[in-house]
Amino acid sequence: MKACIFDLDGTLTDTLDSLEYSVNETMKQIHMPQITKEQCRDFVGNGAKVLIEKALKAGGDEALDRLDEAMEVYGRVFDENCTYKVVPYKGIERMLETLKKQGIRLVIKEIFGEGLFDWIQGQKEGVPRKPDPSAALDIADRLGAEIAETAYIGDSEVDLATGKAAGMKTILVSWGFRGRKALEEDGADCIVDSVDEILEIMR
Repeated sequence: MKACIFDLDGTLTDTLDSLEYSVNETMKQIHMPQITKEQCRDFVGNGAKVLIEKALKAGGDEALDRLDEAMEVYGRVFDENCTYKVVPYKGIERMLETLKKQGIRLVIKEIFGEGLFDWIQGQKEGVPRKPDPSAALDIADRLGAEIAETAYIGDSEVDLATGKAAGMKTILVSWGFRGRKALEEDGADCIVDSVDEILEIMR
């Protein structure tokens, strides 16, 4: 393997508390019922818009009449609190440093530190959302890495579908938002329980 593309939320960093805070602050500001942490865990994985859509529906807005208002508020709240309660999972920093020393090119779909990653990319205007593989394929091309030499690492059924659609080695982490049982039910064939397993695969 020559390159790794990482999801951020639930893969490298535990962002559940942060996302729950931003969603509930949004719901509070638009005078809608707040969601539980478990609801937030179930709702994440398909981007901010889907997260807010699910929160609104849970609060009784089935027609999503308040979606535009909620997205405007959420954008502001999240921008102001995007690193609130965000922490890397155990061993992540060591794993990234080890991969870098091995010459593996690292890519993240969101910002995580400086100097460690060869490419940083979040959701971009005009680029299809996951599970469309366009972004992953474009990133591999930018890095000069063959598809067979690129690993896609995430924690959800959406990441599984993205990696498979791109034809990349797809690794799912069990410590994220979904857990091993759900990933197995989704058909994942490579699930890891520790960062050391990722390092072993990438050797």
